[in-house]
Amino acid sequence: MAETTEQPPVAPLLRVVRGEPSAEELAALTVVVAALSQRRERKRPAPVGAWASYGRSHRRPSQVGPGGWRAAGSPV
Repeated sequence: MAETTEQPPVAPLLRVVRGEPSAEELAALTVVVAALSQRRERKRPAPVGAWASYGRSHRRPSQVGPGGWRAAGSPV
């Protein structure tokens, strides 16, 4: 004996409340709603290392006197 499994009724994706849209309009709306409902992975910004930090692009004024040449090359 073959068993038949009945599936519960599926709710419609869209329901027209007012007006009489054409088949093309319903198709376009269905495509848009289906595309928006798909889950997409979030694009996270790539982490930026300390070498690209904004603060490193600003330099301190040059120091005059002994050790000034050494201080000019220091990042801090």
